[in-house]
Amino acid sequence: MTLTAPRPTRAAPTPPAAVPGAAPRVLAPVLCAVAVLLAAAPVSAVVRGPEWIGYAGAAVAAVAAVGVLGAVAPRIPTLLVASAQVTALTCLLTALFSDDGVAGILPGPAALGDLGALLAGAGAQIDVGTAPVDPTPEILFLVAAALGLLAVAVHLAAVGAQAPAAAGIPLLAAFAVPAALADDLLPWWTLAAAALGFGLLLLAPDGNRRHIPGGTVLIAAAAAVALLVGTATAFVGTAGRFDGDGAGRGAIGLSPFTALRGQLNESTPTPLLTVRGLDQPRYLRALTLSDYVPGVGWQATRPGPGVQAEGPFAQPPVPGDTADVRFDNLDFRDYWLPLYGSPLGVADLEPGVWVYDEPSGIAYTARPQRQQSWRQWAFFPAPTTDLLRAARGERPAAIYSNVLGVDQRVTDLAAEVTAGAATDFDRAMALQEYFTSPDSEFTYDLQTAPPAGDDALVEFLTVGRVGYCEQFASAMAVMLRTVGVPARVAVGFTGGSPVQDYRVITTADAHAWVEAWFPGIGWTTFDPTPLTDGRTITPPYVEQARAEAAGGGVGAGGVPVPAAPAAPPTAPAPDAGGQTPEAPAPAPADDTGGFPLWPLPVLLLVVLSALVPAALRALRARSRLAAAAAGGVGSAGAAWDELVATSVDRRVPVPATDTVRAAARRLVRQHRLDAAAQDAVRAVVGAVEASWFGDRHPDPGELTAPVRTVRDAIAAGSPIALRARLLPPSVLTRPERPAPDPATTPA
Repeated sequence: MTLTAPRPTRAAPTPPAAVPGAAPRVLAPVLCAVAVLLAAAPVSAVVRGPEWIGYAGAAVAAVAAVGVLGAVAPRIPTLLVASAQVTALTCLLTALFSDDGVAGILPGPAALGDLGALLAGAGAQIDVGTAPVDPTPEILFLVAAALGLLAVAVHLAAVGAQAPAAAGIPLLAAFAVPAALADDLLPWWTLAAAALGFGLLLLAPDGNRRHIPGGTVLIAAAAAVALLVGTATAFVGTAGRFDGDGAGRGAIGLSPFTALRGQLNESTPTPLLTVRGLDQPRYLRALTLSDYVPGVGWQATRPGPGVQAEGPFAQPPVPGDTADVRFDNLDFRDYWLPLYGSPLGVADLEPGVWVYDEPSGIAYTARPQRQQSWRQWAFFPAPTTDLLRAARGERPAAIYSNVLGVDQRVTDLAAEVTAGAATDFDRAMALQEYFTSPDSEFTYDLQTAPPAGDDALVEFLTVGRVGYCEQFASAMAVMLRTVGVPARVAVGFTGGSPVQDYRVITTADAHAWVEAWFPGIGWTTFDPTPLTDGRTITPPYVEQARAEAAGGGVGAGGVPVPAAPAAPPTAPAPDAGGQTPEAPAPAPADDTGGFPLWPLPVLLLVVLSALVPAALRALRARSRLAAAAAGGVGSAGAAWDELVATSVDRRVPVPATDTVRAAARRLVRQHRLDAAAQDAVRAVVGAVEASWFGDRHPDPGELTAPVRTVRDAIAAGSPIALRARLLPPSVLTRPERPAPDPATTPA
């Protein structure tokens, strides 16, 4: 094809430069910083208050400032810029979080020790806390350090390796970790902010475009930093989550003791519930733990399919009393609905949300809920010591007697403590008194040192002898099993504090105790924790047994036991027939109790991120075509840019060294354009050169048909691949406009 350029008749302005100046190079690191802060919006769901934003902004700004200096300085190696960014970040963290820095900002050994202690403290706080956590210095340090390092990773990928799309990996880490830790689905605006941040990176000008040696290595390094920071942060913060473990045994994967410890360690107790209708303090059960894993601890097994939690349920055939209890929620939100004793019925629940599993004594739901209020008809068994000693019959499921893998030293100690006990009840009392009697060697303390050995239970029983309810309840339940008494651990609350005609349950009342099984009676409470603050609740059969042991002359039946009413109240019937609702069909063996919803925002972010480049390409095409159709200044350049982008998307690049005519010949040859398309290319090239050197610009609509003809011909001859549709090369690489043909340049 022969292209004849119009001969210029007078001097023309210099054509646009192919390489932008310093401003775009400065803008790119700034956009990287903005993208990181936007992607970090979900942190607001896991850290309370806005204070973290200032620390995160300072850390990211320090990284960006070094990036700007590296962009304007001549030919500084990329890895040297990254090293300088990490150094600047470390100095900033030293200044903000340590008093031992050299000259206040330089991280000497003492300052690095301070930062290490803060990191360890943040891990401990997240491990025992529940989202959102308080913005303590440890948490603020973790947020600032993590986002600062992610900013370095984003800069490495987007600016250092000139691959903005690859920077989506660290940005995804900044979004995914808070999404994984938050109980609720994240607000929609956090997703929009993250997507906007990624879009800004793809739009960032590449004023420093050149081939980067080892660019793939830099991308891999950025991804590694992102994954390392993300994995480490998620590791310290996922204790206590309600997720299937994927092992096929239906374990919930919840470590309830971590949340319990966090509640007990709160400096200011948080009111959770108010309770009306009790005449005395009672243990309030939230869940039970039945699976003991040696070396790990007690785990919750997934409750059975259960029935609707409203009931009604049968009353156990033992002496006891009943109560009509009303709960009002102040600040309690969990998978478990706290219930007293043996439920006879529950009312005022959100329809279809709560399920009750009678064997485990748990009312639960698939996702954390905040039930505003509910009413329970509770039965409190009060068997006598005679009934408990005489209990014989069928035992519960084998899991409640499992002692596989328990250290022999625990078994031997339990046998020694219960050597003189003739019945299961006497064995239970012997073990409880071993921990709680006045001459016991055990001490209650919330501050427990990590175990030095490989078995925390053995160390607690034989060396440490200091702990709180987790250690005491865990130890007694295991020891009961080793002497043949089925047992489990219950987690919930003690009686709370009386206020007028109700009781207030706070985080300070969080507690764990032991429930032992007695045939014909059921699960019976024992509390081996030697509390010293008056929160201990002593059941009547324990008082009776202690009186008998003390020789006070009280017989086996000497303790008055409240008589069961002749007609205990029942829960309102859920339907007109008053029948117990049918149990839902059992879930399959690999059922996880409801699909976890927290991955959905992450998945949606990935999908939206994948669509962002295609959306940007469509917007650019629309803008260029509109400019070309409008005519006037810039219309010819817009038309040419769109033809080049259309070619680049088909993997036919147009080198910056090509003239406009050489580039046109390349388009014709590579895409095998027909005669009509060649004429259209000739028209666009003529308009480009006329606008550059003849100061003559196309009329409105003059280039519409030629541009459409060329685009249609390229599309017909070179269909675009799916990958190129999702990740258009013209968006990711930003091709440069070729130079004018020397033959048309004025002398």
